[in-house]
Amino acid sequence: MTQRSGYAAWQASFRWRIPTAFNIATGILERHSGDRLALVDARDDAPTREYGYGELDLLSNRLANVLFEHGIALEDRVAVVMPQRAEVAIAHFAVYKTGGVAVPLFAAFGTEALRFRLKDAGVRFVVADAAGAERVAGLRADLPELEAIFDVDAPSFASQLQEAASWCAHEATHAEDPALILYTSGTTGAPKGAVHAHRVLLGHLPGVEMPHEGFPQAGDRFWTPADWAWIGGLLDVLLPSLYLGVPVVAGPGGKFEPERVAAFMARHEVKNVFMPPTALRLMRQAEPDLADVHLRSLACGGERLGDALVGWARDAFGCEVNEFYGQTEANLVVAGMASSFPRRGGAIGRAVPGHTVAIVDDDGAVKPWDEPGRIAVHHPDPVMFLGYWNNPAATRAAYRGDWLITGDTGRMDRDGYVTFLGRDDDLITSAGYHVGPAEVEAALGEHPEVAQVAVVGVPDESRGEAVVACVVPRRDGVDAEVLICELQLRAREAVGPYAVPREVVFRAGLPLTATGKVLRRDLRAMLAADREA
Repeated sequence: MTQRSGYAAWQASFRWRIPTAFNIATGILERHSGDRLALVDARDDAPTREYGYGELDLLSNRLANVLFEHGIALEDRVAVVMPQRAEVAIAHFAVYKTGGVAVPLFAAFGTEALRFRLKDAGVRFVVADAAGAERVAGLRADLPELEAIFDVDAPSFASQLQEAASWCAHEATHAEDPALILYTSGTTGAPKGAVHAHRVLLGHLPGVEMPHEGFPQAGDRFWTPADWAWIGGLLDVLLPSLYLGVPVVAGPGGKFEPERVAAFMARHEVKNVFMPPTALRLMRQAEPDLADVHLRSLACGGERLGDALVGWARDAFGCEVNEFYGQTEANLVVAGMASSFPRRGGAIGRAVPGHTVAIVDDDGAVKPWDEPGRIAVHHPDPVMFLGYWNNPAATRAAYRGDWLITGDTGRMDRDGYVTFLGRDDDLITSAGYHVGPAEVEAALGEHPEVAQVAVVGVPDESRGEAVVACVVPRRDGVDAEVLICELQLRAREAVGPYAVPREVVFRAGLPLTATGKVLRRDLRAMLAADREA
């Protein structure tokens, strides 16, 4: 697809070409010459090192043979527990080559979060850095299926790789065979393992191309602060970029610090970025020096941004900001593409070619234009999960006929623009009105004195639920009474009088998931505890 062809022509002509046999590792590594640059490992805690496709292939062959020596069988689960670094890609490729199933896990998970996922997935092997290996070893008594932990930082592991054969027999997987289990972030209950097939990589390609304006192009180089253990880092950035021949930069690691991030992007000549909303807001708040950062594309997804943040980012980075939408179960199905159609305030964008997206009611019937309902994706779809790991009841509950119900509310206009309103269970019903928290948050978040904001509903005798805004001010010493009045006026003008927060609560911070999403259930619990105190 070229920018000249436009969105409508691309959508009309698009056809999926998913082969019967496909393996993510061989699909990537056999597409490119061995000396072509694939990955730049630029972590702050290690010397910068470049990897070509050939070296990634050789090292993943050796690791696959180590796994074979330890008796890995078809569809055995292998957890990958480490932050961005070359070994993450190597581990994934090795697992796919053996026909195993990768289980990427966030290195900063707490003990209980890590234990739950390892046990739930029945993980047999773990590939981790030194810190991850030590933490998993401490849980071993609770993990009866775990057989071996491979510490990539240990000298003994380097010896194992060196002694292993550099060639291995790759498993001839089908496109529909399971490749990885990605756990949901747990914003609405216990995390569930979404099982994805090898085809999921091919399914993501149009959704990466669209918000990145015809990706790939000459000179592209991709980076994201999102951890590669999450779908946003792994399937929005790492694997699609490597498949398309675009070098990926790993690092810098540690806490997200805007000045350090700006210098990192400049130093490593990053051209394409997926920036989660929380990170983008931190950049806006800090206003780092971006004179030496020259991006070609900037994409953002995960929650609603708001026009003010989009405008700031466009001016600061010198390129359009394209939003996208998806979830762990079916990702990158809606996106913006400023070069082909204009952005509309509040809307994410339109359906990515190849995906059918609609707004449906509780029974799966498509709703009229502009009416709120559930965002749904039509089955079959190559980005769609195979089901939840060991949870067929939850898998069945996710569908209404051929529609996968995302759990998010939204609306669609006559031109196909989709507006995200919030999670189904976050929808506030106040005095008979349905209030989407994302709309109110977008309005309040544009105020220059607001660093972060989350809107929730709390029980109210007369209204059923009352709208409450929890605000993190941008600076100390703000006039609270004046700010509250201004925020309430913004909500009234932008959304409507029914959406005006009955209460504005100021907080030092908000409870967030590892991916930067607000944990509304925790926030509601905090508010309830404050009222009881």
